[in-house]
Amino acid sequence: MLRGQSIVNGRAAAGTGAVFFGFDPAAGARLEPGFHSAALADVDEAARLAEEAFESYGRLGGRERARFLRRIGEGIERLGAELIERAMGETALPEARLKGECTRTVNQLRLFAQVVEEGSWVTARIDRALPERTPLPRPDIRSMLRPLGPVAVFGASNFPLAFSVAGGDTASALAAGNPVIVKAHPAHPGTSELVGWAIAESASECGLPAGVFALLFDAGTEVGTALVEHPRVKAVGFTGSLGAGRALMQRAAARPEPIPCFMEMSSTNPLFVLPQALAARAEQIARGLFGSFTLGVGQFCTKPGLIFLPDGDAAGVLLNTLAALVRQGAAAAMLTAGICRNYAAGLAAREHHAGVEVLAEGAAADGAWTAPALLQVDGEELLRAPELAREVFGPAAMVVRYGSRDELMTLARALEGQLTATLHATEADLAEFAELVAVLEHKAGRLIVNGFPTGVEVGHAMVHGGPYPATSDSRTTSVGTLAILRFARPVCYQDFPQAALPEELRDGNPLGIWRMVDGAQTREPV
Repeated sequence: MLRGQSIVNGRAAAGTGAVFFGFDPAAGARLEPGFHSAALADVDEAARLAEEAFESYGRLGGRERARFLRRIGEGIERLGAELIERAMGETALPEARLKGECTRTVNQLRLFAQVVEEGSWVTARIDRALPERTPLPRPDIRSMLRPLGPVAVFGASNFPLAFSVAGGDTASALAAGNPVIVKAHPAHPGTSELVGWAIAESASECGLPAGVFALLFDAGTEVGTALVEHPRVKAVGFTGSLGAGRALMQRAAARPEPIPCFMEMSSTNPLFVLPQALAARAEQIARGLFGSFTLGVGQFCTKPGLIFLPDGDAAGVLLNTLAALVRQGAAAAMLTAGICRNYAAGLAAREHHAGVEVLAEGAAADGAWTAPALLQVDGEELLRAPELAREVFGPAAMVVRYGSRDELMTLARALEGQLTATLHATEADLAEFAELVAVLEHKAGRLIVNGFPTGVEVGHAMVHGGPYPATSDSRTTSVGTLAILRFARPVCYQDFPQAALPEELRDGNPLGIWRMVDGAQTREPV
């Protein structure tokens, strides 16, 4: 039942741009139907309708927004096997992985529903008037978070559900009260359309204006550029390459009214194996590490791409085990032929570097198929050629050998911003290398001990972000309930009468939320 058309105003939009097709990377086959790229007029209409919808949706109560989010989740679940089968065909990802990703997508919608239904996320603050204060009286001042306006969301290639049309950016933006316009990723257009209709139909069932959601297709960059530059769009959520993210950031900054861009872009997720852990668990660490950097054919944004090991024989068991696993690694299809070509080019550039040694490679492959690879470089060479530390999106990892503790600290300080940093360590290691932990706190958004960074739990405490180039804003996260804060801003109400205040700020606290009143947290009425 796929139509191959964008969704604007709750209806299929014909589009006048080029027609493109989904593609099965495993079979090397084109998938029907053709998808019509949206016209610039579609972009303009979607943005206009989103701005109009914002007037009512932005003031909708938390219970109503929660109902909408839950209805979307129910709509995705009803798609069932049809959705999974189409996603498998467009991505070559296995059924179990996609079923798990579908569950995660629905669960994060329900989690945001709980957050907005409870309501305390708005961080309401009340400083009551002090008319008798001298030398100047204090006015009544109250503040809370309010939504920004229409948000443009870009679907990611590597998570066709959880970071796509109804993924975390869309869920958190809708939860905060913002209409959303999604630019679908061209690698999985059929999957995107199925989920897009689930959202559009949910909006209609909940009696919401159709402009609260739109889905736009485009095989190129014209639609995405137009969205970021559109004066009615007030924020952008993006997951993708550093080059594309930078280009969108620059366009957003060059607007007459610059807007915030929350971009997840590039991370090598360094992993440090400290001495006592290396001596105690070398083979175990190697097996877990191989599973982590090859998971999903190495196409996770949290893939550990740099492995720091000391010089000497102590690392021999880990390296030998890891190299043997890589040599046995089977070829697998990547998400697209283009991603596979970029991976091959990035890997070749490193293999041809004079200071890089190829420790092991998996089976030969062609087309969109590839196999794992393990490389090694000396720490001093990495400092001379820092480009070797940049992300290679695919199933490759680089071992970095260092000769001393001081060299390790120099290497850690030279790292770019990361989504994650992992330490395999005993308690004694952590005490001895406390300085390393302190450095990594400034380099990454999530620190992991004795685990692996692939697999991001969706919850209240999770941080999936980090300093540039991991993201454009290290103060935010794109996973977990804190993600809602990206799409809201504080608004202050001074000396407002009770009836004119939002319910969250009224004396009686009719919603029963947590508030800061005169500096103290309470749920009690004022």
